[in-house]
Amino acid sequence: MDTRLLKTFAALARTGSFTATATELHLAQSTITVQIRTLERELGTRLFDRLPSGALPTSAGRRLLTEAEEVLDAEARLRTVAAAGNGDGADGAVEGPVALGAGESLCASHLPRVIASLRRTHPGIDLHLHPAGSAAAIEGLRTGRLDLVLLLEQDVTDADLVARPIAREPLVYVAAPGHPLAGREAGWDELAGQSFFVHEQGCSYSDHLVRTLLALPGPAPRLTRFGSIEAARACVAAGLGLTLLPRATVERQLAEGYLAEVHGPAIPPVPVQLTRHRRRWTSPAARAVADELTRLLAAARGVSRTSDEPRTSVD
Repeated sequence: MDTRLLKTFAALARTGSFTATATELHLAQSTITVQIRTLERELGTRLFDRLPSGALPTSAGRRLLTEAEEVLDAEARLRTVAAAGNGDGADGAVEGPVALGAGESLCASHLPRVIASLRRTHPGIDLHLHPAGSAAAIEGLRTGRLDLVLLLEQDVTDADLVARPIAREPLVYVAAPGHPLAGREAGWDELAGQSFFVHEQGCSYSDHLVRTLLALPGPAPRLTRFGSIEAARACVAAGLGLTLLPRATVERQLAEGYLAEVHGPAIPPVPVQLTRHRRRWTSPAARAVADELTRLLAAARGVSRTSDEPRTSVD
């Protein structure tokens, strides 16, 4: 069987759109249609229902998707080993592409250093960053679009995922320098009367803050959700309210006086969880990236590690 057909099948199951699949795979839409029909003919079953809203996997398609992804995973492993990307080649080099998903705050604050370090130590690794919220990142691991993911979550409970905390991100309340609470101590009673600009739903620390504020007695605070940290920072800098963000995302603005810290109630630092799919093969290149992430992020923010723990979550 031509595994290109399986790749197209998996992509169409993920996107639900022949047009989006064609764009993703850099193929003509007619080619996608032909490949799906060829695969259905070879397997002797209909894999998709063609609906006005898009392509919906049939029950057979849903059953076969996991098997198809495992075949594609095995193919990727075979190609990597054949290319001596496992470090056993003549020069011992680790090579290959690695797709890493992470939240906007981590992409902006920590990952440039990781990329710079990898270019020195493993120039053959082609690291692709994909900014994504937790839900999208987990879906990327499920579909095989992402090899590794960094999640800002207290716990990762999905049974298909293996996660390990490699660092902790301190959180900070910030406001405009001229805000009445700037530089002051503030309790929950004072914070409850403020407007807050917080990250989109599904962000663990923002959701925790929102739940706490809404549980307080009295009028509910004004809450605005943003998918972009930059948008929240801009509203806060304009004096429109407060936000809670990882300190790494506002350190420069605090140092330059563009924003000011509000000394509010303590919220525990949020763990940075290095996450992979339990049943997918982790390439040597992905392991090297995981090692570098563990080393640099742990050094930057600190996380305890006992002597008997594995070095990374992908070992």
